[in-house]
Amino acid sequence: MKLTFLGAVQTVTGSKYLVQTARQHILVDCGLFQGLKELRERNWLPLPIDVASLDAVILTHAHLDHSGYLPLLAKNGFRGPVYCTEATRDLCEILLPDSGHLQERDAEFANRHGNTKHKSVKPLYTAADAEASLKLLRPVPFGAVHKLDDDLTVRFQRAGHILGAACVWLEEGGTSLLFSGDLGRPNDPVMLDPAIAESADYLVVESTYGNRRHERIDPELSLAEIVCSTARRGGSVLIPAFAVGRTQSILYYLQRLKANRRILDVPVYLDSPMAIDASSIFCRHLGDHKLSDSQCRSLCSIARYVRSVEESKALNGMAMPKIVISASGMATGGRVLHHLRVMAPDPRNTILFTGFQAAGTRGAAMVSGASEVTIHGQRVPVRATVRNLDALSAHADADEIMGWLHKFARPPRQTFVTHGESAAAQALQHRVSSELGWQCAVPRYRETEILLPRAALAPTSEA
Repeated sequence: MKLTFLGAVQTVTGSKYLVQTARQHILVDCGLFQGLKELRERNWLPLPIDVASLDAVILTHAHLDHSGYLPLLAKNGFRGPVYCTEATRDLCEILLPDSGHLQERDAEFANRHGNTKHKSVKPLYTAADAEASLKLLRPVPFGAVHKLDDDLTVRFQRAGHILGAACVWLEEGGTSLLFSGDLGRPNDPVMLDPAIAESADYLVVESTYGNRRHERIDPELSLAEIVCSTARRGGSVLIPAFAVGRTQSILYYLQRLKANRRILDVPVYLDSPMAIDASSIFCRHLGDHKLSDSQCRSLCSIARYVRSVEESKALNGMAMPKIVISASGMATGGRVLHHLRVMAPDPRNTILFTGFQAAGTRGAAMVSGASEVTIHGQRVPVRATVRNLDALSAHADADEIMGWLHKFARPPRQTFVTHGESAAAQALQHRVSSELGWQCAVPRYRETEILLPRAALAPTSEA
C-alpha cells in the first residue's frame, strides 16, 4: 500500500490523500485549497495523477476543504463512486452547487469591476459542474464494512465535528490505515463525541489546533456578554460562520440565551441560504447529533431567514441593533463580505469570528488586528471590535486530540500529522512522540510513503 499526501500538509486546507494498492487507486478527501494565494493557486494546477485512473473517492465530511475539489475532479474525467456518510451526501448536495455558484459570481464580479490582473476571469468550476458531480455520491452507513475489492474494505466511524463527519478506516489483507478526518470535541452540547479508535497500523491525524488549547470558558456566557455590550452601544454583531456546523451551534446558544432572557431582545438574521438548508438537514438527521426533534425546531426558529439578495442588502440599511449570521466563516467569500464592507468601519459594531482562521484569509487578518482589509478590490477600514470566540470551535484542540490518541489499544506503527499549519503540526508531532512514544512524522507536500503489510514486519522464527 502506498500513501501520497496531495494536500492538507502543513496547511489546514486542500485535504487529499492518494492511497494505492495493487488493484485500487483511491483518493481520501477531495478538498479545495483556501487562504494564501500560493495555496489557492494549487487548485488550478493539474493533479499529479491520472484522474481517469482513480477507482474511487472517499470523503471524511462535507466541508469544502475536504469535498470542494470534487466537481473539478469529475469535470476532468473522474467517473468512479464517491463514498461518504448519508449526512455528508445531503450536505454536499447544497455545499458543492453553492461553491460553484459563488465562483461564477466572484468571476463575474471581478470581470465587471475590473479588479483583476487578468483580461477575463473564469470560475474554477460552475454550479452545473457541481450538480453533475453529485451523481457520483454513494452513501455508506456508519459502522458498515464496505468492500472496495476482494481485499480492500472501507468503514466510517463518527468523528463528531459536523453532521456526517467520519474517521475513515481502510483495511487490506489485515493491514489498516486510519484517517482521523476533522475530529470534533468531547462533551460538545450539540455534536456526538468522536468514537474511540480501536487500533490502526497506520494513522493520519489532523492538527488544526495542534499547538493550542481552546479557552476554558462558557461560550454561552461569552456570547451573551458580546451581544449585550454591542447592543448597548447601539451596534450590531456580525458573525461570519461556516454554514454547516458552526451556524447550528451558534443558533443553539442564541436560542438558549433568548429563552432564558440573558440577552437583549435583538433580532437574529440568518443570511445564508446554504446555512438555512443545512439547518433543515440537521433536523432530518436526529441520530447524528445530541438534540431532540423539539430542540432542532427551536434552533431553526430563532432566526429570521434571509434568502433573497434584496433582503440581504436591506439588512445593511437597518440602523437598529441586530445579530447577522452569514457565511463564510473565514470571510473568504459570500454574502458576509457585503456586510463587512458596511459594518466593519463602524466602531459600535462587533465582528465575531467563531473558530480557526487560516493564514491568508480576511478572518486571520482581522483577528490579528488588521486596521483594514480588501473586499472586492476596495480597502475597507476595520474600526469595529473584532473578537474570535474559539471556544465555539468544532475542532478538537491539542489536549483533546491527545486524549483521543491516548485511547488507542495499541500504538500505530507510524503516525502522520497533517491538516495543520506548520507550527501546529510540528507541535503535535512532538507531543505524540514524547508523550506517547509513537513513531510520528509531519509529511511534506506530494511525499509518498510505503505502508508495509503486517506480515512483512512480523518476526520470523529461527529454524
